[in-house]
Amino acid sequence: MKIALAGKGGVGKTTVSALLITLFAEKGHRVFAVDADPDANLGATLGFPPDLLDRQPPIIEMKEIVEERTGQGAYLVLNPDVADLFDRFSLTLGNVRLFRMGGVKPAGTQCYCRENAFLKALVGALVLRPEDLVVLDMGAGIEHLSRGTARGVDLLLVVTEPTRVSAQSAATILRLARDLGVPAVRVLGNKVRSERERAFLEETFGPDLLAVLPYDDEVAEAALGGGGEAASGGGRAAPGGGPDRGLFASGAATAAGRRLEELYPGIVRLAGGSTSGPITF
Repeated sequence: MKIALAGKGGVGKTTVSALLITLFAEKGHRVFAVDADPDANLGATLGFPPDLLDRQPPIIEMKEIVEERTGQGAYLVLNPDVADLFDRFSLTLGNVRLFRMGGVKPAGTQCYCRENAFLKALVGALVLRPEDLVVLDMGAGIEHLSRGTARGVDLLLVVTEPTRVSAQSAATILRLARDLGVPAVRVLGNKVRSERERAFLEETFGPDLLAVLPYDDEVAEAALGGGGEAASGGGRAAPGGGPDRGLFASGAATAAGRRLEELYPGIVRLAGGSTSGPITF
């Protein structure tokens, strides 16, 4: 199964990605988690130790690797071979392997053709791997999907807040994903506080709305670095062993996590997978 998440910045997409990855890990799946967001915060949200993350920066920041695969100077390889990089540069915690891909942060007038070609090749290689359960935190857009690789994504979840601006962004991603041929695309409302906000999302997206997740004080507290069950993990160990920290250890201890657990069978069906037995690498 290949599940990707996208959405406008600030909607809580990385938090939802982390909770979904945690859920799959707790169900016995071995998850290949990919952080394709330019801010690359998925590892910290999952509870990977800071010193471990410091030793493995996002691969897009490893300039020598990028140049080695895409060429130097005026020579540019548009479809570089990147298949071996996932095993070489991934981190493991319990049932989760994390690949810190990162994303381009444009500044000034510099050309980022080389970096974008590299990232597009990584996404293409990821979605075509037949043996992995992949959860891909894609950032604000889906620019690294092509018509060829989009069909390798079994399910795209577009995360949105119950605001008009966020919903407009989600609707654009929804349309683009379907134009590219992603087999299943659904909207996931997040940080919903009232029936009025729920009704707004239902009216805006109709049958494309998979579900809504409630605003979660525990998640907000954890994001601020405060106490609470989501920050401490409530005394639970990370799935498959590992340190007890971050949302990775909290799982369904949060309201949003409990709602995702209810959605688990439906998400797996949409992605064309099976809820019985672990999926191994």
